[in-house]
Amino acid sequence: MDNTAHRPPSGTQWTIAADGHEAVIVEVGGGVRTYRRDGVDYLDGYAEDEISPGSAGHVLAPWPNRIRDGQYSFGGRSLQLDLTEPARGVALHGLVNWVRWQPVEESADAVTLGYDLPPTPGYPWSLRLRTRWSVGVDGLRGEHEVTNTGAEAAPFGFSVHPYLRLAGVAVDDLTMRLPARSRLQVDARLLPIGATPVAGTEYDWTTARPIGDAQLDLCFGDVIRDDDGGSSVTLTAPDDADGVRLWADHHFGWWQVFTGDALTGERHRRSVAVEPMTCPPDAFRSGRDVIALAPGETWRGTWGIRPGV
Repeated sequence: MDNTAHRPPSGTQWTIAADGHEAVIVEVGGGVRTYRRDGVDYLDGYAEDEISPGSAGHVLAPWPNRIRDGQYSFGGRSLQLDLTEPARGVALHGLVNWVRWQPVEESADAVTLGYDLPPTPGYPWSLRLRTRWSVGVDGLRGEHEVTNTGAEAAPFGFSVHPYLRLAGVAVDDLTMRLPARSRLQVDARLLPIGATPVAGTEYDWTTARPIGDAQLDLCFGDVIRDDDGGSSVTLTAPDDADGVRLWADHHFGWWQVFTGDALTGERHRRSVAVEPMTCPPDAFRSGRDVIALAPGETWRGTWGIRPGV
């Protein structure tokens, strides 16, 4: 009997659990649909019968965020990507967030998924992607590997798109610490047109303070790094009763923060997308922090979520 018609929109589901932590990893996009500790959700995920809203939990590669007009040049070629956000005339969030990833290895507390990206006219390079999702006493962890399986150097950038939430706490009431000294200025298409320091402005969260009525869909740079070279964004409840930290290793030098103002219904300003990125928006055009991945070379990056800050 063919049961394919009854598969959920996000495909096969893998539940991983350990030490009171549980996450559901999905086939479509190779991302994380839910994550909770002791039954309390720290991701604003989505239901099994839903399509991922707002790219929730997706892996974003081989570029994060937006590319103006989908046009860029690399290695002497002028290239055109499909415009996946037509209203803004941009190519958004890479090429792997809606494909079906395949299981590579499974255990009770971890699952590894893989996808082999074929060359296309807009991105004529082949990549092998692997993500190991795991949970344990330290929370949720994503370990990513991307290998250039082609014969030429490939432009590359990476991000993930989790929405953080604290149950019963509105976005306006969340206290945020964001370790970045500058922000990108953007035009009406949310594409960067400049950068400015955050010190002394309404965009300075280097010291923890409430988000309030700020409407954010911005990229922050000049990251203040921890002793290990990584950095982290924290959200806490007004009474400090609960909190959550999203950390990323030294391979990630940018943070995109989105307060969900463009989302509709119950998701409007219900959670905050906190995205560690290796490069800023429109990097394929600016060249800013784009990785030229050599043939056979593997990029690795790790990030995670720790509840109870």
